[in-house]
Amino acid sequence: MTTRLTILSALEVLAFVGALVVMLGRIVSALERIGGSPTSSLAKVGFGVRAIEKETSHLAPQVTRLNEGLTSLGAKLGVVDAHLGAVAGALGGTPAGKKGDA
Repeated sequence: MTTRLTILSALEVLAFVGALVVMLGRIVSALERIGGSPTSSLAKVGFGVRAIEKETSHLAPQVTRLNEGLTSLGAKLGVVDAHLGAVAGALGGTPAGKKGDA
């Protein structure tokens, strides 16, 4: 009984490996049809992505500087908001940030 189960298990493993090899072969052939030649759609997409990467490579340092400037501006606008709130309070209006309090 044990020998029979061992043989059946080995046959199942061989069938699985055989099916796996066949399916992987089909996947490889499909991928070669898609991107195998330099004129394929996949090659053209890759070329376009590399071109975009090259054209936008100089933006990273500029974006960092822009983010630093916007962070500084945000902090300064917080001070302006506080001053405008004080002015509104002095003129008898509702100070900034106090609209919902009644």
